[in-house]
Amino acid sequence: MGDEDKKQLEQILWDIANRLRGKMDADEFRDYILGFIFYKYLSEKMASYGNKLLAEDGITYLSLDEDSADGAEYLDAIKEESVEKLGYFLKPSELFGEIAKRGNGDTDNFILEDLMQILRNVEQSTMGYESEDDFGHLFEDLDLTSTKLGRTEEAKNTLISKVLFHLDQINFDLDDIESDVLGDAYEYLIGQFTAGAGKKAGEFYTPQQVSKILAKIVTTGKSKLKSVYDPTCGSGSLLLRVAKEVDDVSNFYGQELNRTTYNLARIVILPFLTTAKNRISVV
Repeated sequence: MGDEDKKQLEQILWDIANRLRGKMDADEFRDYILGFIFYKYLSEKMASYGNKLLAEDGITYLSLDEDSADGAEYLDAIKEESVEKLGYFLKPSELFGEIAKRGNGDTDNFILEDLMQILRNVEQSTMGYESEDDFGHLFEDLDLTSTKLGRTEEAKNTLISKVLFHLDQINFDLDDIESDVLGDAYEYLIGQFTAGAGKKAGEFYTPQQVSKILAKIVTTGKSKLKSVYDPTCGSGSLLLRVAKEVDDVSNFYGQELNRTTYNLARIVILPFLTTAKNRISVV
């Protein structure tokens, strides 16, 4: 990601944080933003994979008619391939961009209930597969019923619609192997809004400069790692930094007591699992 793209990403994230500021603590709106960004990442990855599977037929994933017999047949086949390869599945109508378009900051278009169901569907699509443990309860901290989002359902819906609308402007550029928008967004949000969060509970954030030095030390002369382990992983910043220093890590291991922070670590590391058979274990 170039410097200009990075500045644009940071500006979008800052604008969203300003919308949420005052409604909740900094670490809380950081978690909301990261959760939605991860949902967007999963959506774009699903659309890209679906397009590749459908390329020979000359159609795109979004063009599939979910209500037709042909569309349903396509989706059944794509779901099987997707859960095996990516570890999860999203229908075209469940993709982030489609929900963001429906909301678009308009209170007349109510999206909260559908959004909650879609996040549950992501987890449910993994049941019975090797990725089930990776995705279980992954979005449980995205509480769209919280009064911190607004006193009424209409107010909550308006706020979330605006957040999704802004996030939809971010391009993950999945075809660029050098691009890591999710990681860049995470590091920016962590750096901006975590420095003072959690200290009363004995939680501390490791500065990025320290993480970079440690990661470079343990990966010197290596392009692949069989496993990486952080006994006090927190939200996964050091695991993320190690993942960025090498081409592939087969297994990530970490320990974290706080459930919210545990889920953040999984969100951050999941994109670095090259196949659904790779593993992340945070306990």
